[in-house]
Amino acid sequence: MTKAAAVPSQHQVAHEDLRDLLRDFEAMREVARVENADPHLEIAALAETLTMRFPGEEPALLFDRIKDFPAGFRILSGASNSFRRLAHIYGLPTPEKKIDIVTSFKARMAKTPGLIPPKIVSTGPILENIQRDDEVDIFKFPIPFVHEHDGGRYIGTEDLVIMRDPDSDWINVGTYRIVAHAKNEVGVWISPGKHGRLIREKYFARSKPCPVLISCGQDPILFLCSNAELPLAVSELDYAGGQRGRAVEVVLSELHKLPMPAGAEIVLEGEMCGDHLKLEGPFGEFMGYYASEASEQPVIRIRRVYHRNDPIITLAIPSRPPSNFTLARAVVKAAMIWDEMEKAGIPGIAGVWNHEAGAGRLFNVVSIRQMYAGHARQAGTLAATCRSGVYAGRFVVVVDEDIDPSSIHDVIWAMSTRCDPAENIEIIHKLWSTPLDPLLTEPPYQSNRAVIDACRPWERRGDFPRVAESSPELKDHVMKKWSHLFRT
Repeated sequence: MTKAAAVPSQHQVAHEDLRDLLRDFEAMREVARVENADPHLEIAALAETLTMRFPGEEPALLFDRIKDFPAGFRILSGASNSFRRLAHIYGLPTPEKKIDIVTSFKARMAKTPGLIPPKIVSTGPILENIQRDDEVDIFKFPIPFVHEHDGGRYIGTEDLVIMRDPDSDWINVGTYRIVAHAKNEVGVWISPGKHGRLIREKYFARSKPCPVLISCGQDPILFLCSNAELPLAVSELDYAGGQRGRAVEVVLSELHKLPMPAGAEIVLEGEMCGDHLKLEGPFGEFMGYYASEASEQPVIRIRRVYHRNDPIITLAIPSRPPSNFTLARAVVKAAMIWDEMEKAGIPGIAGVWNHEAGAGRLFNVVSIRQMYAGHARQAGTLAATCRSGVYAGRFVVVVDEDIDPSSIHDVIWAMSTRCDPAENIEIIHKLWSTPLDPLLTEPPYQSNRAVIDACRPWERRGDFPRVAESSPELKDHVMKKWSHLFRT
């Protein structure tokens, strides 16, 4: 890893770390402080209930004075799960409509420097406190018990799991669930095919332990980038630098010289062993089910704990959608699918949206301006199979440009009136999926995808019935004339 050369930013990400963002969110009145909550179920249940009640509009929740823990040991839920906060995190204009933030995020992607390697620094807030070897006790932190039927307390949900490929200098950063087994042991579950699993298997095949860092609280951009479907051997830290417009500052860990974000809140360092297994799970997951049973998974022995003063655990709550991270996932994934489709040569794309009810990846909609026969099927097939859209999908719906892909009412109306089920639904068989899919019971974990053409039939584009709706100009006129009726 080398120090990054200075690259001029094409956009403005103002914050340096999570605490900068919290100060901004306070000023925006986008964070609520909660005291005296129990980390056993109460914290997650409150955050989950608020998200279900006010999806995309709920405040971030900062829990302090948590039951049985000292003041200052905190948990943050839903940092990026509102349109205003997500736009602020990425330095984008505040959106008026859902699709606006996808459009601006995609446009910003085209202007970013691409990949900016991390900048190695000698120190940072993450080194304010270090516990070594026998001093290690992760139960000093308020590790939440997330769902009522989980198999343990999970310290890693909105986390970064950082590994180095043993055959190269490639640093991979993924988000995988981390359960607390003992004061110095955690378990990890990684879905088949994910980069972190490929890397650990290389170490295990050589009868070597896999060095690993686990960041349990950090800048939301790092979490969102760790969820991005990037090509093999591309580091999420480099990608995050491109998204920020400047390098991510990292400190090298004591034991394995792995890069940890200098402004992270809590980082665990240790080794994962292929011959040391413990029962992990079950855990309520992002599709809204306990789809995989408890299983024997590798244990990570923790030998270092680094943390800031008054540390903050960042908490994702996978559950029946919408969850406290699905909005941000939907926006980023939609923009990445849109970008990939355009780079593959698909013209006329008017918008892409990944609906939260589909956990941000199961129900994806593409809006196009039809330009030739077969255009809709081509767009739908690529959206279902491109790198950013292929994992754990179910439905892709293609609609005309007059349909807002983020409006489920518009989408269902188009499906109901422009799609002949016998003629306009194609099935793609056996694509990459996950054991977390409740329909899949055994390996290989492959799922089928429906590509639904809900566009006006190409051959009837000249005589398809006119839509019964006021014109955009007339709507704009009455909204301005009687603006008081449209205030929220």
